[in-house]
Amino acid sequence: MTIAVTHDRPHARCTVKFVRMSASKVRVVLDLIRGDHVIDAIETLALSERKAAQDIAKALRSAVANANHNEEIPTEELYVSACYADEGPTLKRFRPRARGRAGRINKRTCHITIEVARMTEDEIDRRNKSAAAKGSGTKSASANRAARVSKSKKDDDAGAAKAEEAQATEAAVEETEEADGADEAAAAAAAVATSEAVSADVDSDADGEANATDESPYGDGSRALIDGDPDNMPEGFEIKGNASSKLYHVPGSSFYNRTKAEVWFATPEAAEAAGFELPKSQRDDAGEEE
Repeated sequence: MTIAVTHDRPHARCTVKFVRMSASKVRVVLDLIRGDHVIDAIETLALSERKAAQDIAKALRSAVANANHNEEIPTEELYVSACYADEGPTLKRFRPRARGRAGRINKRTCHITIEVARMTEDEIDRRNKSAAAKGSGTKSASANRAARVSKSKKDDDAGAAKAEEAQATEAAVEETEEADGADEAAAAAAAVATSEAVSADVDSDADGEANATDESPYGDGSRALIDGDPDNMPEGFEIKGNASSKLYHVPGSSFYNRTKAEVWFATPEAAEAAGFELPKSQRDDAGEEE
């Protein structure tokens, strides 16, 4: 939006002298911001690739600061009322050339002047309505950035709170599982102790002795290991019994020497009465013989 230039409004200026650049190069950039709102002018200079834009931006900010401090005019009500560049002194330098001659070098300078003035009430209202229609309002870039930073911090705090809650929940679940595991272990130990106590007090084979110290664990015709030694055969008990497989092996069979006895039997009948039986191969052989 270009605003008409008037000289009867409150204004402020800034002049930068002896800028090491030709006035013609500076005037190209000044033509881009003349009559624009100061915020729009600063954005235009920020996007310009010309070197002169940097010095002009400094001068424009200085003029805006003078208006804020000396005239008490808010930045939102200022526009670039005038801007121009005058030629400064030219620094003359020489470059050696052939045959003792010298080539002249002109290093030009310029003076940059920028004036900012307050817009009229109609122009201010028109700009505010236009900004409101676009949905951007008059919020500055710094205010937008502050809002984004505040939102980001809130998101970070919410994420940290969720993480802490998840950790607390996980810790509570682990504690509950450990407590349940301890209770199950205690219950299992109590059941084992109860089972051992019952088995120690019951004489299942009715031979007058309890099972914990029973010499005949499978009734008459059976004999427990002597001192837990599977190779120490009790006298009169030659048949080996395997308690896990419920098989018995008679002397001379193919598995007899390879079997570690877990219980001894006096006769095959005693082993079969206790629930033991011959290996399948020996049962088939016995059936064929019959």
